[in-house]
Amino acid sequence: MSAPATTSTGTGPGAMSHRQVMEALSGLLLVLFVAMLSGTVVSTALPQIIGALEGSQTQYTWVVTATLLTATATTPIWGKLADLFNKKTLVQVAIVLFILGSIVSGFAQSAGQLIAARAFQGIGVGGLQALVQVVIAAMIPPRERGRYNGYLGGVMAVATVGGPLLGGLIVDTSWLGWRWCFFIGVPVAVIALFVLQATLKVQTARRQDVRIDYLGASLIAAGVSVLLIWISFVDSSFAWLSWETFAMVGGSIALLGAAVAVEARAAEPVVPLGIVKQRTTALAILASLAVGMAMFGGAVFLGQYFQIGRGYTPTEAGLLTIPMMAGVLGSSIIAGRLITRTGNVKPYIVTGAVALVIGFLALGQIDHDTSLVLVGAAMLLVGVGVGMTMQNLVLAVQNTVPLKDIGAASSTVAFFRSLGGTIGVSVLGAVLARRVEDAITRDLTAAGIPATGGGGGSLNIAALPDAVQHIVRAAYGDATGHIFLISAGIAVVGVIAALLLKPVKLRSSLDLVEPGQETKPVA
Repeated sequence: MSAPATTSTGTGPGAMSHRQVMEALSGLLLVLFVAMLSGTVVSTALPQIIGALEGSQTQYTWVVTATLLTATATTPIWGKLADLFNKKTLVQVAIVLFILGSIVSGFAQSAGQLIAARAFQGIGVGGLQALVQVVIAAMIPPRERGRYNGYLGGVMAVATVGGPLLGGLIVDTSWLGWRWCFFIGVPVAVIALFVLQATLKVQTARRQDVRIDYLGASLIAAGVSVLLIWISFVDSSFAWLSWETFAMVGGSIALLGAAVAVEARAAEPVVPLGIVKQRTTALAILASLAVGMAMFGGAVFLGQYFQIGRGYTPTEAGLLTIPMMAGVLGSSIIAGRLITRTGNVKPYIVTGAVALVIGFLALGQIDHDTSLVLVGAAMLLVGVGVGMTMQNLVLAVQNTVPLKDIGAASSTVAFFRSLGGTIGVSVLGAVLARRVEDAITRDLTAAGIPATGGGGGSLNIAALPDAVQHIVRAAYGDATGHIFLISAGIAVVGVIAALLLKPVKLRSSLDLVEPGQETKPVA
């Protein structure tokens, strides 16, 4: 057996060889694959799914937003639970919830039912996206974690590349149908359960008489939900300056203010304000918000752009997203190995944040006639940016906190990244829907076609006359570039936050070593 890949500080789970780490990591990577697949497998299929369920552009956005919202709300709870209870059991519970949500989503009979099912599925996704990082942090020191983050990036790339392709093939295969986009993840999740049961062994320091701050989590979820509902309907169902706006925005501010007050007094807050106030954590949170808003908010509409704006099939749309995923795969693996070799993480976060801005600026120039070579090059840059920032922001925070707070710290960063993604999808979705509606109405009127003939909310483009189809496709293709420009502006905030990060060397121990404390290996 090879030499131990990690050392213990007396608070860790004990020395583990590289082989033992890889065996445990195999189950965790399957879990991560399942979570990533749940979002990417429907990305190219959503236009057909919403069309089949006779949904609208707003419902298209909320199929994605619902999962992000519940995942965001529950991520800090899962992270706090991981600091208190058995991490292995929690991962398995999250997988079971994900499986149930996938099955219910597959049987949805309307867009509303699908949104509700996806919201339930998001509870499991929130657990998976928090707990995978937490368990890895409990097994591997930050310095070595860079190398293993390369494996995470590889799985992310495979899931993100394979997901759209798989989703496209499913909806293009008549004897399967779009429902299998949700069913397909179930057997993979079941396999992950068995693998984790056999390989994952992580010790948990149990603490007695601990209460989870469910009130704080509920207030955060309610405040964010009200804000997102306002974003989705303002300027379409009611005016910017209206009693609905004042009620929703005011209510959201009041709920989030109450959440901060509760978190400040809670014995076990789900978002520890002490950790959030630290410079590295605060800047990583700011960067994660920007990366989440830009990444989720921009990338989720690429499948729609290729299918509705350019007229490609779901399978072709999946193939066209490969440059972005190649960027994620290559940059995460290379950066991960360089981080392990040097112990420095800031240069790679800064480089990735800059690449993200440049990529989105390039995507902001596209319309329904742009060369696919240029679109692919821009997507490659976006992928490089995502691969070098997303996991490494979590790594930077994990390096600054003791092992006992790893769960709360990791889930806090994941929480704000998901929050940024949720807000980004909602804001950009609302902007896209408004611009598309205005463009379709204008062009239909100029063509002498009644606006009600094609300007409705349905995304079932194939049912429209040829002349109307051309107008609708041009509207979507041209409007998409505008939301990518907004994504670029948001990503600039991530660059500023990355530049302000304090340069530090990643530690080689699992836990922080206090002055005078000896590090004692545990057999």
